[in-house]
This record gives sequence, C-alpha cells and structure tokens, in this order.
Amino acid sequence: MNENHSSNKWIYKRRWIGLRVKEALKSFPVVVITGARQVGKSTFLHNEFPELPYLSLDDYDALQLAKEDPVSLWEGREILIIDEVQREPGLLTAIKSAVDRGKRRHRFILSGSSNLLLMKGVSESLAGRAAYLEMLPMTQGEVDQEDPRSLVFFELWKKDSVLDDKLVPAKAPSYLSLLIRGFMPPVVFLHERQEVLLWWDSYVKTYLERDLRDISRVDNLVGFRNVMAALSLRTGNLLNQTEIARDTRISQPTVFRYLQLLEVSNLIRRVPTYSRSRAKRITKSPKVYFVDPGLSVYLSGYHDEDSLSGSRELGAFFENLVFLHLAVLCDMMVPRATIHYFRSTTGKEVDFVLEWGNRLLAFECKHTQRPGYGDIRNLLHFLEEHPQAVRGVLLHTGRRAQILHRRVLALPWWWLSSSFR
Repeated sequence: MNENHSSNKWIYKRRWIGLRVKEALKSFPVVVITGARQVGKSTFLHNEFPELPYLSLDDYDALQLAKEDPVSLWEGREILIIDEVQREPGLLTAIKSAVDRGKRRHRFILSGSSNLLLMKGVSESLAGRAAYLEMLPMTQGEVDQEDPRSLVFFELWKKDSVLDDKLVPAKAPSYLSLLIRGFMPPVVFLHERQEVLLWWDSYVKTYLERDLRDISRVDNLVGFRNVMAALSLRTGNLLNQTEIARDTRISQPTVFRYLQLLEVSNLIRRVPTYSRSRAKRITKSPKVYFVDPGLSVYLSGYHDEDSLSGSRELGAFFENLVFLHLAVLCDMMVPRATIHYFRSTTGKEVDFVLEWGNRLLAFECKHTQRPGYGDIRNLLHFLEEHPQAVRGVLLHTGRRAQILHRRVLALPWWWLSSSFR
C-alpha cells in the first residue's frame, strides 16, 4: 500500500504493469513477475487480484508444503498466486507437471525477488508455458497516476505526432530531490531526508544479510558492498570488470560473480550496444545501470542535494533516472521494445536507442535546462546513419519542449511518463 499524507490514509496507486499481467493471463498458464525486493510485487498482487487465492513462501508452513507436497498447494484450485517463489525453485518442476497433466487447466501467477530467467535450470522448466514480466520501481507518471494508455512516450513512435508547450504538466518535479529519494514504493512518500537515508540503509543491509543468502553464499559482505559502491560510481558507463576488481582489490572472477548476483537480484541491468549486426551487439561491452537511481546515488555517498548537485557523476545519475522510465515504458509495449546504446567507430555516442520491430527511437540525455543545437550532434549523426529511425529526442531538466531539428525534439525528461492531452 502507499501512504497519502494529505488524508493520512493508505491508498493503492495502480501500477502500469497490471495491463501486461492481465493480457498475459489470457495466453499463458503461468505468469512470472520478478523484481527487486520492495518494488511493490506483493502489494500489486493483493490489490489487482484480491479475489484470487494467495500463498507466500515467506510463510514457513507454505514453504514446507512446497518442498514436501507441492500438489496440495493448488488442489481444487484452478488459479493460484504464489509469492516469493525463489525460496523453493524446485516448486517450478511441479508446476510444470500440473500445467501439462491438467492440459493447462491450472493457472499460476508466480512472483519473486530473483530474476528467474537468469537462475540456472529455472527458465527451462517453464519454457513455452510462462510469460516473464519484471516490475521496476515506480515512474513519476505512476506516482502521479497518469493514464498509461495515453502517454507522450507512445506518441514519440508516430512520425506525424505534434508535441508542443501546451503539454507541459502543471507541476515540474525536482529531479535532484527525486534522485536522492529514489522510486521504490515505500520511499516515494517519505518527505524527510533522514527518513529516506534510514530507509536506504535498511534496504541495503536487508539485501546483504538476507536476500544474498537466499540465492548464493557470499562470505565477504564488506567486499560485496564495496563492489556495489564502485559500480554505483560507474552508473551509465561501460562495464569494466577489470577496473572494478583493481579499485576494490577483489579478484576478477569474484567481481564477475558479484555482478551476476546483482543482476539475478534485479538490482542492475546491462544495456547492450546497438548495431545493425546482432552478432556485434554481443561482443561489445554493455553499459550498466541500477534499476533505481536512488540506490546508485545512496551507494555513491551523496546524501543531500548540495553535494549531489556539485558531483561529477550527476549527469550519469540523471541518465540512470531516464533509464528507469524508458525501461518501464519499453516493457509496456507489445512486444516489448529493447534498449541499447550507440557508439560509432569515431566515438560519437547516443545514450539510448530503443528498438521495436524495425522502428528505432534515439534518446540523448543532457543535464541542462536550456538545450541547444550543439547538444544534438550525436543524435544527428545516428539519424543520418539510420534513416529508419522515427526521430531523435533530447531529454533535459528544463520545462520547455522545442524542435531543434526537423527530426529532433527536445523534451523535459518527465514528459516521457506524462499523459498526451
């Protein structure tokens, strides 16, 4: 649940992923929802599907049944929600059998804090039977309860769409305060800085002391925390494991394993390079982002707006803020759009290239309130090389939209998740 301080009541804010889950249930006997801890999965399931039977493997009795007699969990039920399913991965084999033997009469919504697609042997057990969706932290549009069916983002894919200053939302959010606070549902409505810092401190400790134990043995928690901090300072950069190993004095194989654990825990995402050749996308180094920019800012040691505003990483944190919103929006598309970055042989870079079928959108992030023509040179280079791209978009921290080129539009970053009116 989410707290509304003005009325002092607890209310639920609808999550946009709900549209995808309900559509997936029509076609798949199993829908798997993963996401980092505290991202709002359990709250979502209770509020979107209040009529469905619900079990959590955080409950000891349910966990024991899942281990010893899993069939009894869904006996006499056609549909069942099972939360925290990562606590007993073996349960998925029994679910596969239930789906197959029952000729898909049984249906399941499974939820967990681990990315089951990255857990060895798990994705194979439900191949062809499950739709996999990831819940990310809340976008600003979800906080403001914007209509997900009429977002500016979807208009950007239309070559003939007209976007102008009339679309400016009445209230422009302070991106610095948002970066300090983050977008996890429990922290979204905290107003005091000390409350926010205490929440993130508790979150990191819980992750290190509990969640890591569930998915892998990590003896050196201090070393793992150091790798997280080193990675946070490299948000939006090419992933260089050798450099992280050198700076943290941790072996490269251990750094490699720690990064995999962070990815399995849904705390980071890798963004591959864009190339016409799909084989080249695999060979080039990815960029890395935390799913919540508030976590990367906290781990980097910036605990107030004054220190953050003067930091050399501010541009990268702003880029991470944009990444979260693009990732949520791409996941809403059917089929989902994929996110890449672009770097030419001459070093020209575009922060994000979104691919949806044979369509492309290119995004450049600029930490400025007054973007100009000089800020779009890399976008123009990309558009010249990729004429199939719909347009380029420069996202900035200002309030105005403007046309900087016949194929490039400058937009305030929060317009991405605002309604097109």
